[in-house]
Amino acid sequence: MTLITTDFEQPTTDDYPTRKGTEPALLYRRDPAVWGTAADGPMSQEELDSFDTKGYYQAEALVTAEELAIYRAELDRLAGDEAIKRDERTIVERSSDEVRSIFEVHKISEVFAKLVRDPRVVGRARQILGSDVYVHQSRVNYKPGFGGGDFYWHSDFETWHAEDGMPRPRAVSLSLALTDNHPYNGCLMIMPGSHKTYVSCVGETPEGHYRDSLKKQEIGTPDPSSLTILADKHGIDMITGPAGTGLFFDCNCMHGSSGNISPYPRSNVFIVFNSVDNTCGEPFAAPSPRPTFVGARDFTPVI
Repeated sequence: MTLITTDFEQPTTDDYPTRKGTEPALLYRRDPAVWGTAADGPMSQEELDSFDTKGYYQAEALVTAEELAIYRAELDRLAGDEAIKRDERTIVERSSDEVRSIFEVHKISEVFAKLVRDPRVVGRARQILGSDVYVHQSRVNYKPGFGGGDFYWHSDFETWHAEDGMPRPRAVSLSLALTDNHPYNGCLMIMPGSHKTYVSCVGETPEGHYRDSLKKQEIGTPDPSSLTILADKHGIDMITGPAGTGLFFDCNCMHGSSGNISPYPRSNVFIVFNSVDNTCGEPFAAPSPRPTFVGARDFTPVI
C-alpha cells in the first residue's frame, strides 16, 4: 500500500530547534544512532559499534566490477540525456552548464531503482535504523574534473528537519563511489563522532530556498565557531577508496567536500533511507515543504 501524505501534521514539540534563534548552539543528540543489532542484518556487532562511535561505516567492494560498469554507463547516459538535463530534478553547476546532481534518480532509472532494493544496501539501512525504511531522497552527484563545485560543511538532518519536517535523526545515507575517491579530487570529509552533537543554525528560511541551496547552501550551514569546536574535538576524516566502495553515514554527521580542480572526476550515487517510524510532517523552520523530488512524501517501505 502506498502511503502518501498531503495534509501534514503540525509538530507539537521540537527537540532539535534550528533557524529560530539569533545565536547558534551545540545541542546534545537525544536519539541513538544505531537501532538494530547484529542479528538484524549483514553488519557485525563490531561494525555497528564503529558506526555508533564514528557515525559512518565503509563497505569495501559493496558492488562487483560488473555492476560498477553498469552504474557508470547509466551515469553517462543520464548526463547525456537532454530531456533529463531540462528536468527540474537536474541541477547544474553555478559556474558552468555541467550537471551537478540528478535527483529522484531511483524513479528516473530502473538501474538505480534496483540498487535501492539490493539487500546489500537496504539490508544495512534497515539494520542500522531498526525498522523498515523508505527512500527520503536519491540522487547521482557529478563532480567533474577541472571545476566540480564544493559542498560546504553541513548536517543533512538540519536541513531535512528544518525544511522537510523530519522529526528525529533516524535516517542513514549511502554514498556509493562510482569513481575512485582521492584526497585531491574533492573526496568527502566527515568529522567522526560529530553526529552526536546537533548544530542549531541561525538564519530564516526564505520561500523556495531549495532552488539556491541545491547549487550552494548558505542558510542552514553551521557557523565557523561551531565547526571549529567540532573539528578540534573530533578531527576530520578524508573518505577515500576505490570505486565500488559504499559509505553509510548518519544523517547528523558534519560533512562536506572541497571543489575538484584535479583532472579526475568524483561521482557517486546517493540514497537516503529514513525509518518508517520517522516520517516527515510540516517543516520545523520553513514556510512550506520542499518539492517531493528533494524530500519524499511517499513513505512506502522498500521491499
